[in-house]
Amino acid sequence: MGTTSMGTYTAKLTDGPLEGKTITAEFLESGDPRPRIEIKAESGGKRYLYTRGGGVEFASDDALDSRPSAVEYRYLEAVFD
Repeated sequence: MGTTSMGTYTAKLTDGPLEGKTITAEFLESGDPRPRIEIKAESGGKRYLYTRGGGVEFASDDALDSRPSAVEYRYLEAVFD
């Protein structure tokens, strides 16, 4: 995609230690939402791993932009450094 922006979407964390929170995530170069997201914990040395769930939301019915505006992510595990 060169130097153009890939765009962003809202990642909704549906369970686990960050349940109910949302973060902004960038689409992959292919235009797809990320299959997994790692989020650094406030305390050092720990990250939370979330994987893509089934929930997807679209901001409009615009046929030109088929990318979602929000995607659900489910908690998988905590990773320690």
